[in-house]
Amino acid sequence: MEAVAKLRNCPMSPRKMRLVVDLIRGKKANQALHILKYTKKEASVWLEKLLLSAINNWEQKHGDSGADTADLFVKTAFVDPGTVLKRFQPAPQGRANRIRKRRNHVTLVVATPVQNTNN
Repeated sequence: MEAVAKLRNCPMSPRKMRLVVDLIRGKKANQALHILKYTKKEASVWLEKLLLSAINNWEQKHGDSGADTADLFVKTAFVDPGTVLKRFQPAPQGRANRIRKRRNHVTLVVATPVQNTNN
């Protein structure tokens, strides 16, 4: 039982986002929310909203059962590069410096632990 949430075209470089995503991958949902709440990076604000969205998606998918009793965890979390906005900035002696404004796509999957029924 899993639910997916995606964040598309987030205006931040993928490298900066991956630093925070690596902190929450494989953690329980409540623990991941606490980590994101107290991380002092801009990426943590985006990921906190995305994790709450994934939890809400799981609740919508599974009806009346609450996510707090389901023991959800972050099954998969990865960051892909998005489109790059290319700009030019004036430089000395009539030159131009290229500025690359990077974006990223984040995919987050929350799931319930698999119960082993082979007894």
